[in-house]
Amino acid sequence: MRYILIGSAIVVAIALAIGLYVTGVMQGWYGQPRGPGEITGDAIPQEAIEDRIARIQAAAEALGESDDTEILFGDLHVHSTFSTDAFVWALPLLRGEGANPIADACDFARYCSALDFWAATDHAEALTPTRWSQIIDSVQQCAARSDADGIPDVIPFVGFEWTQVGALPEDHYGHKNVIFRTLDPAEIAARPIAAAGVTVRALRDNAQAMLPPEIAFLDLANRQNYYDFGRFVQDVRDVPLCDENTPSGELPSECYEIAATPGQLVERLESQGLNPLIIPHGSAWGFYTPPGTSWDKQLEPEERPELMRLIEVFSGHGNSEEYRPWRRIAGDMGNPVCPEPSDNYLPSCWQAGTIIERRCLAEGLSDEVCADRAFEARENAAFVGLAGHLTIQGESIEDWLDAGQCRDCFLPAFNLNPLTSVQYGLALTNFDEDGEEYRFRWGFIGSSDTHTARPGTGYKPFGRHYMSDAGGAESQNVAERIIPPDASAPAQSLRITREDLIANAGFQMTEVERQASFFTSGGLVAAHVSERSRDGVWNALQNRQVYATSGLRQLLWFDLVDENGVSLAGMGAEAELVDNPVFRVRAAGSLRQNEGCPDYSVRGLTPDRLQQLCRGECYNPGNERYHITRIEVVRIRPQVFEGEPVDNLIEDVWRTLPCNDLGEGCEVEFTDPDFASGGRDALYYVRAIQEPSGQVNGNNLRCTYDENGQCIEVNPCYGDYRTDMEEECIADVEHRAWSSPIYLTHLQPPAIVEDAE
Repeated sequence: MRYILIGSAIVVAIALAIGLYVTGVMQGWYGQPRGPGEITGDAIPQEAIEDRIARIQAAAEALGESDDTEILFGDLHVHSTFSTDAFVWALPLLRGEGANPIADACDFARYCSALDFWAATDHAEALTPTRWSQIIDSVQQCAARSDADGIPDVIPFVGFEWTQVGALPEDHYGHKNVIFRTLDPAEIAARPIAAAGVTVRALRDNAQAMLPPEIAFLDLANRQNYYDFGRFVQDVRDVPLCDENTPSGELPSECYEIAATPGQLVERLESQGLNPLIIPHGSAWGFYTPPGTSWDKQLEPEERPELMRLIEVFSGHGNSEEYRPWRRIAGDMGNPVCPEPSDNYLPSCWQAGTIIERRCLAEGLSDEVCADRAFEARENAAFVGLAGHLTIQGESIEDWLDAGQCRDCFLPAFNLNPLTSVQYGLALTNFDEDGEEYRFRWGFIGSSDTHTARPGTGYKPFGRHYMSDAGGAESQNVAERIIPPDASAPAQSLRITREDLIANAGFQMTEVERQASFFTSGGLVAAHVSERSRDGVWNALQNRQVYATSGLRQLLWFDLVDENGVSLAGMGAEAELVDNPVFRVRAAGSLRQNEGCPDYSVRGLTPDRLQQLCRGECYNPGNERYHITRIEVVRIRPQVFEGEPVDNLIEDVWRTLPCNDLGEGCEVEFTDPDFASGGRDALYYVRAIQEPSGQVNGNNLRCTYDENGQCIEVNPCYGDYRTDMEEECIADVEHRAWSSPIYLTHLQPPAIVEDAE
């Protein structure tokens, strides 16, 4: 008996020690605060900047463009491991690099991707006062290094991401980057402003849903990383919440500020006397957007839509541009209905029923019983919206085929939500009770949305685990600790309440394994600037004199012109017209890349630093350009009465114009012969489509199709242990540039008054 009691005491002591250890990991007892890192490279040589400028000027001159403006390329969406998700993805057990501090972004932008400007936009929800101060200081240091020799090699901006996620469509507003003009702390928010809702609750109340603390036992050699994550989370929790009834301009700097809606976000910024850029992004990402969510409520005047002058149409998380008439779930969240498949879309809820029906029939049950179970499975999946996959136990990625994905979109966002696409937003009009009409008038940008502090990753198709956000568990054991597998695969679906879903929100909700096949290396924003300076970039962004690319550096001009070919307005402009408009497009392809890195990169960084950041490949252009094959024109005519169906208002593609590109680009013109007689406003934008070239995850799920164009088998490019780290999953795509729209208001011709005889 004595030995039994001693043994029991030892077991209890070990259990208590483990419990204490786990508690200590989550409360940061063993962790150290992560810093911003160190910028190591000096300003790059002036001749390198001058060569970059000269190449663009030569291409512009060959197309007949003036030298009044210069095109600069940048990335306004950059995360470091000061962001919670970036910290988690950097952990070694998830095939991460351990740390990607914000200082890395400065060196990467200059020596690896050769950008002209970039912005730090870590998630506000994880930014303590100390981290916010460190980001500002690091970006200031970057600017000082870059301006050392005359022409700035890169112009850095500071900002934060307001990461809003709602559980239901009426509560969901999506993510927005807030970017400030100067680096003067007096002209930057005193505190980052977090978004109320799921993201704040997950970090402050339920961090274990993101990373189980016991995972540190699986990687003792790197345990300090996991200890540091516990400290990272605890440091956020230690910041007291701001008084929500005190105006933002009167709050102390050492508190945690929250805004529930875009309108509240603007109000709090204005209370501090600030007028930053506020840029929606990832609007059509379906992995966090509840089905049924639409842009409509964000056109309400209290949400301040007029201040959202730019939108990110493309990033490393996919393309949010394109509208489609199908719906992920029909009806509303009070009475959701699973729609039937269409030619180019298989609803995930429908496939849930197919999986259950197949299992049921395999068990020898009757056709009638299995049909009933399939119907029930579709209802259950539709009921929980974006987490419908959780209603099917024991399923695999392969079971879902390409369900939920846009088959005929260019590099689509995962589980694309059409009602929050850019095109849908541009077709809307809010006919307010005060008699005013409200519309979105966005300029288009692209960005990387990198979570490894690497701005502008899309210059070459390589480094999938470094230049994109593809990642995952290094082993099956780790994967099962993070998302425990189901014990069985029953032939009947689960009914999950929304309350249970919200209470247990974590990685499992987002289909993180399927998502990995959709992460690319991201896009860029190109700005037509009057001068190579902070003010020059800011004015171009504010005036929408910008365009987006899918990662390469096409050159694009888009103008409304008169009968003599003189520009009346450029991309992003608004104009009033009586007559039919005439437009001119000039475009040139991006420069083909040489292998490796240019000499200034090799000389400017140590070999270890160059390899760590650039992974052996840099932006290193040759002298030949890819060819532009065609210009696509999209016309959208916004609603003119409340409830007008939008399907016929979005005309994509409205015109396709061949581009006779012999190596220097091309020029095309087009008109709208129906504008004057149509009697309604319209907007137009163009896509310059480039000849095919490689893209990481360019073929996402890598479907095998039958003779009817239906996906019958998938070969996902996993981010985790199931796909080798060296596998790049490259496929050819038609890279492109999207101009900002030109917005035309239709004017009635003046009445003709005849002289009385």
